[in-house]
Amino acid sequence: MEWWLMFSILVGALLIMMATGLPVAFCFLIINLVGAVVLWGGEAGLQNLVTSMYRSVTNFSLLPLALFIFMGEVLAHSGMALRMIDCLDKWMGKVRARLSLLAIAGGVVIGALSGSTPGAAAILGEVLAPEMMKRGYKEQMVIGPIIGSAGLAVIIPPSGLCVFLATLSNISVGSLLIAGIIPGMIMAAAYATYIIGRCRIDPSLAPSYSAVKIPLGARILELIRNVLPLGIIIFVVTGFILLGFTTPTEAGAWGAAASFILAAIYGGVNREMIRKSFAGTLNISVMMFMIFLGASAYSQIMAYSGATGSMVRFATSVPVSPIFIIVITQLVVLFLGMFMGQTAIMMITLPIFMPIVKALGFSDIWFGMIMLINLEIANRTPPFGFLLFAMKGVLPGDTKMSAIYKAAIPYIICDLLVLTLIFIFPSLAVWLPKVIR
Repeated sequence: MEWWLMFSILVGALLIMMATGLPVAFCFLIINLVGAVVLWGGEAGLQNLVTSMYRSVTNFSLLPLALFIFMGEVLAHSGMALRMIDCLDKWMGKVRARLSLLAIAGGVVIGALSGSTPGAAAILGEVLAPEMMKRGYKEQMVIGPIIGSAGLAVIIPPSGLCVFLATLSNISVGSLLIAGIIPGMIMAAAYATYIIGRCRIDPSLAPSYSAVKIPLGARILELIRNVLPLGIIIFVVTGFILLGFTTPTEAGAWGAAASFILAAIYGGVNREMIRKSFAGTLNISVMMFMIFLGASAYSQIMAYSGATGSMVRFATSVPVSPIFIIVITQLVVLFLGMFMGQTAIMMITLPIFMPIVKALGFSDIWFGMIMLINLEIANRTPPFGFLLFAMKGVLPGDTKMSAIYKAAIPYIICDLLVLTLIFIFPSLAVWLPKVIR
């Protein structure tokens, strides 16, 4: 059978099953079972499939995923994030659109603490959105900054999705985590620049109001009490990796322990908090591990069928610039982002894209970072971006999806500009990992 026909069958069958609403993990499982029987030889093929799937999820590099998720759950359910946002708010003073800018600052800090996009959206939406609306902020200046800043959790370490992508692509987890620091800061700066410029053009978007004047000493005390201790978590995760003291897995364990200890010191540990934190971690981790289990076997079946190797040879023989092929891969991801979630996009594309990237001689860290940014865009791309619906859940019931879509567009444009920068200047993604590692 021709390679393109086998490729079309494997990918087409997967997309059709996903379109029926069947969970992603089960879509992969069905394809894998049929593929193992047909391509690997009946019962022996099923035995090989079980062995392959077992090996894929007993990978040590996947362990930080659950630990980073646990950190985010503890942060959300212990109240530490709320105190941190309240303290930053007091430092903003009378700056116009300060609550919108606070959403960006809060998103950076929460991203550096948890790596959970839904968690960041829930925290920022529940704390800031009601206050912004009460003070007369227009919808786009309420919704947009929260959607923008919540997505930073995907890029800024620690990021569970980054660990997932790195493991699936056989990229160094530590290097890819570190690579997200500079692009994440550039993205946050782009969001803040847009907010400031937009409100200067149209001041009615974020009306000015009298902020309560708080003495400097009181603000410093609040900073020491509610923000600086959270820096311990950031240091023992990102700092330990940067300094070479620990592997990402060890850093995740230190970070999980530090977050729980801090929550206990703040008095946020109780039976309900523990139950919610462990239940949330278990639910998200099992879901992602199930998807990873199926996707790993799927990539092996595709490789065994000859589709992957033939496609790599085809891609490398096309008489166009190699960078043009990379651009095409990212346009595919952008298109899929309109209809699918991040994990589904990764499962479908990475087994196809990574062999091509390596054959063309591009840096896998660079490609992994542009994939992460693109997946972050996918998470808030109309009509089915998951983050858009997460925002709908925390906003007042009369908020229309069209308003959420409209608010997200400027931040998607900012992301595309940053993505273009990293295409033109790959060192923005690869320089820091080279220096540190």
